[in-house]
Amino acid sequence: MSDNGNENGISGLGWFLAGLGLGALVGVLYAPKAGKETREDLVASALNARDRAAVLAQQAQNKAAVLAAQGKQQVSEYVDRGKEYYDRGRTQWAQYVEKGKGLVQEQQEKVSAAIDAGKEAYVSTTSEHSS
Repeated sequence: MSDNGNENGISGLGWFLAGLGLGALVGVLYAPKAGKETREDLVASALNARDRAAVLAQQAQNKAAVLAAQGKQQVSEYVDRGKEYYDRGRTQWAQYVEKGKGLVQEQQEKVSAAIDAGKEAYVSTTSEHSS
């Protein structure tokens, strides 16, 4: 999610609470009630606002927990995928090394055979000239 969405949610909560408080204040100022009734209404409004804020905070906490779990899952998937690529690359590297060793061995055998053939040709040529 974008940071902008989180900022809108937080500022939206702030504006909601500000509006709730302002509405309670305007209601108290224009209500034709006795002082005791007004104080009771103020306390009730404050308790109601506190309860609503607690509910909204709990919802935000739950959403944050869900997003954190999703983030952990994605990180875990990326780590697993990285391990898979590493293992695949390591296997390919081992195959290339073995193939290279085989090619070197083959070339050594060819060179060795050529040297042996050269020695035999030299010996046979030298023994023909000596006789």
